Parts: sequence; C-alpha cells; structure tokens
Amino acid sequence: MVQKYQSPVRVYKYPFELVMAAYERRFPTCPLIPVFVGCEVTSEFTSPDGAVSLKERRCKLNVEAPYLIKKIIGVDHVYFIQKNNLDRRNRTLHIEAYNESFASRVVVVEKCRYFVHPENPDWTCFDQSATLDIKSFFGFENSMEKLAMKQYSQNIAKGKEIIEHFINELKKEGVVYIPPWQEPEDGSAAAEEERAQTANDSSGDFALGASASNISAALPSPPMLSPSAESQFELDTDYIQRYLGELSLIQESSLVQLRKWVADLQKGKVPSDSTLLRFLRARDFNVEKAREMLSQSLIWRKKHQVDRILSEYQIPQVVQDYFPGGWHHMDKDGRPLYLLRLGQMDVKGLFKSVGEEGLLKLTLHVCEEGLQLMEEATRTQGKPVSTWSLLVDLEGLNMRHLWRPGVKALLRIIEIVEANYPETMGRVLIIRAPRVFPILWTIVGTFIDENTRSKFLFYGGNDYQGAEGLENWIPEQYIPDFLGGSCRPNFPVEPGSVPFSMFDTWEDSTYFTTMVQEGGLVPKSLYMSEEELGKEGCPLTEDSIYHCVTLGRGQVHEVLISNDDPGSVITWDFDVMRQDVMFTVYRTRVPVMLHTATGPLQTIQQMNPLATDPEHRSVIEKSWREGQDYFRVEAPVVCHDGESIQGSHVTSHVGTYILQWKFHCNHPLDIIDSITAHKAQVMYYYEQLRSSDYRGSMSSLQSAHSGISGKSTRSGTSSCPSR
Repeated sequence: MVQKYQSPVRVYKYPFELVMAAYERRFPTCPLIPVFVGCEVTSEFTSPDGAVSLKERRCKLNVEAPYLIKKIIGVDHVYFIQKNNLDRRNRTLHIEAYNESFASRVVVVEKCRYFVHPENPDWTCFDQSATLDIKSFFGFENSMEKLAMKQYSQNIAKGKEIIEHFINELKKEGVVYIPPWQEPEDGSAAAEEERAQTANDSSGDFALGASASNISAALPSPPMLSPSAESQFELDTDYIQRYLGELSLIQESSLVQLRKWVADLQKGKVPSDSTLLRFLRARDFNVEKAREMLSQSLIWRKKHQVDRILSEYQIPQVVQDYFPGGWHHMDKDGRPLYLLRLGQMDVKGLFKSVGEEGLLKLTLHVCEEGLQLMEEATRTQGKPVSTWSLLVDLEGLNMRHLWRPGVKALLRIIEIVEANYPETMGRVLIIRAPRVFPILWTIVGTFIDENTRSKFLFYGGNDYQGAEGLENWIPEQYIPDFLGGSCRPNFPVEPGSVPFSMFDTWEDSTYFTTMVQEGGLVPKSLYMSEEELGKEGCPLTEDSIYHCVTLGRGQVHEVLISNDDPGSVITWDFDVMRQDVMFTVYRTRVPVMLHTATGPLQTIQQMNPLATDPEHRSVIEKSWREGQDYFRVEAPVVCHDGESIQGSHVTSHVGTYILQWKFHCNHPLDIIDSITAHKAQVMYYYEQLRSSDYRGSMSSLQSAHSGISGKSTRSGTSSCPSR
C-alpha cells in the first residue's frame, strides 16, 4: 500500500531571501540532521540574469535500522537524488527528491516548496508532500514501511528548527536582511531572448523550455494549487496549535488530505477543521475510513436538513417544562458542560408526548448547540476546545427508566449520534448511581463507542462530594445546589437559544445559576394519541410487547416465572386502564399447578408463563401457609385508574416467582358495583434479565430489592417512591 504524507503550511516570519540563505547552510552536511551524512553537487545551472538557479545533489544518508535488516540488505548507507529549482524572480523554491538506492524495490518521492506568504511579503511559507511505495524488500515490507515513516516523521519535525537555527547564525554574523532579486537594467527583449536561448541550450534534466518564465517547470512541482488559490484550504501550523491543538506530523498530514478531499468534493460549504479532526480521531486517523464516515454523515445532514435545526427547531412546551437537562456553564478544562438529571426524567411521559422523532430532534438540537458552544469557547479562551462534558445525575433512577420502548428509542438515538457527532464527548460524570444502573448500562453501554466509554467516570452514593469528586472536574461555583454546591436554580433560557454569556457575562456575576429544569412526571393529558404517534412514524407502539387483561370482582391475573438463576432481575411495567388493582410479587418453592381450560393440571415447566386459569383463580392453594409454602417478596400496592407502574425485583432463590394483579375494591359490599359488574383492565409487560448480563458492574446492585419503583397518574400529581 502506498503511504502518503501531506504537510500543513509552516510559516517562517522572515523574508524569503533570508530563509534561502539559511537553507543553503544545510549543505554539504548538517550536524543537526544525524542521518544526513553529506552530499555532492552533480549538476548546476544559473540563468544569465541570475533569476533562476537549478542544482542537483546526490545525498548520502545513514541507514537507521535494526542490525538484522542492515545485515540482510548489505549496506550502511543509501543515496537520494535532490533537485532544487530556485526562482528568485517569483521568490519560490521547488525541491524534488527521490531514492537512487533500491529503486526497483522501493519508490520514495518527496516534493517541497518555499514561497512568499500570500498576505505578508515579508514572511515565507513551506509545505511538502511525500509518497512511499515498498514493492518488495526481502520479506521485510511491513517493517520497512513503519521504520521509514517513523524516521521521516522525526526528520520533518526538525525541519523548522534547523531553519530557525541557521537564521540565528546569520543574525549573529550581522546578516538580518538580504535584498530581493532585481531585474537587470538592460532587461530588453533581446536580453530576454538570450536568457531563453541559454536555458534551451542547457543540457541534462534542466532543459528549461522556450522562456525563462517557464523555468519553474523544470522540476515537477508538488501536487498543490498556487498560493492564492489554495489559501481557502491550506492549514498553517500556528493555526493548528491555536484552534485544533497539538497534532503529530502524521495527524497533520491526515487532516490536510481530508480537508483537500472535502474542498474538492463539496464545492461549497466545507465542514470546519475541528469537525474533520473529530472524524479522523474516530477512525484512528485513517484517511480513507474517516472519509467514508464523513461522507455518510454529510449525506445524512443534507437529507434531514440538520444545518437548519438551530434556526428552525422550536422546543415543544412539554420539553421546556419537563425535560431535566440543559447547558450549565463549563468544567475546569473550559469545556461546555451539559447537565442531565436522568433520574428525574419521565422517559415514558416525554416519549408519549413528543414521540421518538421529537426526542431525536431534541438530541440533535443539543448536539448542534454543543458544537456552537465549543467554537465559542475556542474563540474566547485562547485555546482549542473540541469536546464538551456531560454530568448525569441518576438520583431517582429506577426500573421506570427501563421502559422498553424508551430504551429502544435511546439506542437508536445513540447510534445516530455516534455516527454523526464522533469524538465530541470529553468527559462523562455519572453521579449518585443506584443499584439499578448496571442494568441500564449493560443495555446501553454496548452501543457506545469504546473510546467514548473510556471517558466515563462513575460515582456511587455520595462519593461525588469527596476530595476526588465533582470539585476535581467542575469549578466550585458551578456545582448545583442540589449536589451540595452554591449554583442556584433559575428560569430556563429562551427556547431554542444558546446563552452567549456562558463564557463571559456569567463569569462577572456575584453568584451563579443553573438553567436546568427539575423534571417530574408528564401529565397524561399531554400525551399524543396512538394515531398521532403513528403519524409521527413511531415504530415503538406497545401492541407487540404489551398484554392486556380484564379482571372482575374477586379475580386475579398471574404471570408465573420459573427461575433457575438466583441474582437475575424480574422487571415489570404496566398501566391501569380502568378501576383499581392490587399488585403483589410472590415466590413459592413447591410445585405450581395450573388448572387449564381443558381440565388437566399442568406444572409450570409444561406451560407458557402467560397461560392462566380461565376463571382467573390464583395458583396459590388455600392450604398453603405464607412463610412456609410461599413468600411475599414485594409488598402489595394498590394501583389506581390511570396510573403507570414500573418496578423490579432481584431474585435470590431458585423457584417460581408470581406477578399477581388482583381486582381491588374499597367497598366490598357496594351493591351497585356488584350489579354493574365493573371490571378492571391492565396493560402490562414484564422481562427477566439474566444475572450474567450485569453481575459485577456495581456491587450495590446486589444489596436490596427495589419494590415498586415509580407510578404516575393522568394528572401527573401523585408518585410512589422506590421501596
């Protein structure tokens, strides 16, 4: 595979002529470049007017390779041919070098150029490109490729330092200015023709053509545009350090190559350099892979009009009122900080109020705000800020947040964000993580890029308040008051806007505020209808995974779960559609028998867990004794019409677990109810998670039972704490 290198533009803040004088001092040998043994001039030509000089050198280089490789190839030195084309009239120097040794096995071509800065005639620019193609090399092709690229990178890194060294030597000698070349006074047409004829008569590789003005064509120039044309996509090393950060030479080269490809392809708006760099980092600076990823993302952005989302997207009122997340100042590294109180978020309520697409648009809006804030931080802080931080408060997290349609929507959103906003996350702080968190992390973590996962920091309990807690990452004045800090809550910013004062005005305040809502349960009156959710294109309707049951007075509905995996987690999620029910979880260690519609009894091993007695009778026999034959593992709770219930139970025994819903009536002698035979209706879903899916993720998960973890009503005013 051909290896390519393309440098950014390096700027010397010295005139071209002074840089050329420093450049010539590198020859015939240079102690600052140990690999460069020496050189001899094999051909030289200068035009009569002195404007053009052509010079060819044969350079001798040390072979810096392991002893075994040097022994096999049988040489200690290799030779390169270097051709220089200095055009003093146009103030340019073109250099081409290629290998003479092993030319049939290895092809190395390097092209360099010095030229005047297009915006400052007293500055000099330098760029270079190179290709390496190892066709065959005694079976050491891969080793030689890595060795050559490493050695080349080291030599490039010394280039600017060497020029600066010789310029300082010139200054010590009193040489601080060299006048530019001037046209001879007898610059008549005859003299011009004579110069051209002399050039045509020159022998060897330096035949210049019909005119001295074509002299720059004597040597092939690097495959780049002229300075004026290429200024739109060139990168300067000072710019890279100021706005993008420290990059290795190979990383700089990858960025230049990707930037040029995008500029040639787009012919219009080009993604920012920081965006290109994020895609390169996501693909370990493999230009081809980064280009493919970026290409797919650009198509996606155009298809979904993502560039318009900041100006056109209107945050729904239900999101403004109930979504517990928002931008919150910055961390200690100057990154924009996003605060999400996930434990206070009504996942099901928000999903049913705005739909999956609504949640996706909200997420994209946040991501686009993040890009904007990073650019603003880079401008105002005087250093590159290429990522943002996320602080996730899990206080209140329970099985309500593992509502399956919501988790499916979350996984889809993560997939989209990972593909289109790579390497935007600098640090993720997870605090107050409860024992149920490893279940969610097991489900979600596998969909997050490995590099991003490595940026997660977890704090259980009150560890975040310790010496190595939040104050390690966030300035004390920005820590919210509900996390023990002094930053007080305030009203949210104007919908759809980003506070411009995030990095300046807020700094001047005597106290600091947070713009994040507290969340809470979304009233069911704000839910979209099933028809509206369908129109939204929402694929997460509940028909396929939820079951519906109707219960009359004295009837029960039970789901039987045979458990052979102590430590597994049973989760449930149900809505009471009509009347009231009592929900309880039991465990029994005696064989469970069910009377089916066909008459014979079946054991639990023979039946579907959802198979029930058609008469809605309990499998718990009247002769059984509680505490001996069966056990109540979750206390009964009365659930009223319109409530949504989510919960979980960590199993501790082998045996049969029973989820039981029972018709509940506060007035058992109510004759009217008896006559009208009002029935309760429940829509439910349950799942059993294997212990191996999360065991060891967090030891606190094993410490207790969760009980009923949450309920909401149509009015959104009642709640049930975890038990």
